[in-house]
Amino acid sequence: MSPLTIFLAKFLGLYCVILALAMMVHKPSAVATLKALIANPPLLLFVELISLAGGLAMIIGHNVWSGGALPVTVTVLGWVMTIRGAGLLALSPAAVAKLFDAMHYEQLFYFYMGGTLVLGLYLAYSGFSI
Repeated sequence: MSPLTIFLAKFLGLYCVILALAMMVHKPSAVATLKALIANPPLLLFVELISLAGGLAMIIGHNVWSGGALPVTVTVLGWVMTIRGAGLLALSPAAVAKLFDAMHYEQLFYFYMGGTLVLGLYLAYSGFSI
């Protein structure tokens, strides 16, 4: 397993675990913050650009489609970040707000955060156990 795969698994795993737990503990504040972000087009553009840049950096540096579940998971995560960033850039702020509403984020908040937590636990455990 490459050192980059292990580093990214540890980094992304810890990031996802900390993010999910912090947001789950502070659900009202997290939901309000995301709603405010979507209502602020300049800040939304900045977040979209950061997401695209992070995803591109991951797929340029780590585009590995073999070698087991961990390297493929890290690569897929990089592609998801890139596609999400580019897709959100292509949408108008009003369309992003409609997408947010269609996802029923507030109602399914713990489902989304639970998925993030499980992904983070898998990545962190895999990265630190190698």
